[in-house]
Amino acid sequence: MLAGTTFIVFFQAYMVAPIIPALSHVFGVTEQAVGMIVPAYLIPYGIATLAYGLLADRLGIHRVMLVSLAAFAVLTALTASATSIGQLAWWRIATGLGASGIVPLGLALVGRLFPYEQRGRPLGWLFGAMAGGMAFGAPLGALLVPVIGWRGLFVVVGAAGAGSLLLLLSQRRVIAAATQPVAGTLGDVLRGYQALLGTPRGRRTYGYVLVNSMFHSGVFTWLGVYFERRYGMGAAGVGLALLGYGVPGFLLGPFIGRLADRWGRARLIPIGLAVSAAAGAILLTGFPGKFAPLVAMVLSLGYDMAQPLFGGIVTSLGGKRPGQAMGLNVVTLFVGFGLGSLVFGALLRYSFGPALGAFALVELVASVWALRLFRSEVPAVPAALSPGSR
Repeated sequence: MLAGTTFIVFFQAYMVAPIIPALSHVFGVTEQAVGMIVPAYLIPYGIATLAYGLLADRLGIHRVMLVSLAAFAVLTALTASATSIGQLAWWRIATGLGASGIVPLGLALVGRLFPYEQRGRPLGWLFGAMAGGMAFGAPLGALLVPVIGWRGLFVVVGAAGAGSLLLLLSQRRVIAAATQPVAGTLGDVLRGYQALLGTPRGRRTYGYVLVNSMFHSGVFTWLGVYFERRYGMGAAGVGLALLGYGVPGFLLGPFIGRLADRWGRARLIPIGLAVSAAAGAILLTGFPGKFAPLVAMVLSLGYDMAQPLFGGIVTSLGGKRPGQAMGLNVVTLFVGFGLGSLVFGALLRYSFGPALGAFALVELVASVWALRLFRSEVPAVPAALSPGSR
């Protein structure tokens, strides 16, 4: 149920980017102006997770998660009432603020249900659902708008969120039993953030979450526009091309998580970052348009081999306050999503070439540094096999 809910939330988040050209035509504004509705959702979403994480630690994950899911369903449906791009942006801001207590708390819940050495696979399911939402949200957003209109798209997704709420309500006791509220003062909260960022492990993990999310959001947000301009693709062509993004995580998420548990994150993280950089470089080459879905799959695979693994590390940083640790992770992730979209859009004044080149170069440098910075992220040696036990 958590994976299904995660799918819906990310479907809604990523169905917007590919319909930027259609919304530009409907409201009579530039694509750059419409593109602002992407960070209008992502940045408030990320910032609000700080509050939701703290509330969940104090009030209980089940209460906060269900209220947030209800807000998501209602606000997504109400977005269909917008009559201008300004109103649409305000609805996106409100939806981002309302929805940001769902997925982060689901990830924190996994951290309570599974020991660190076994979290890779269940986290892979949730991150796979995120990837699935991205994979299907982007193409179906582009394909459904000509059929049901952009307003119908938001109404349908809002109804799906309401259905998910009804299902999770039946499991509220299970969720409540998995975690216990944690009391504390403002000083305790501040000391919690100091503990999260006060170690090299915490700083490098959150730093890489920011850089990697900026890369992927910047490239993916404008990928549909890139395909449209470079290859003359229509809505259906863009939708089918973007279908490749998220497919690797949707199909391979649990498998990648299991590899991380078995081999260690030290090996997979640099590879994932390098694959992402390679995908950015491939986009610069002018490959035949028929290979667009394959290139999108390579881009997605890079994300799936890095970002979920950072999430796994974060689940071990929170101690008794998993909501706070995951809240900081998600605020970093989604602020990175929003900033990446803004920065890439700003670089487009110089055309796609410089924007893609700059983003790919930064991701490649991050890959090289990760070889050293994450070298300690290896599986723990079982006590029975450790030298001291022989």
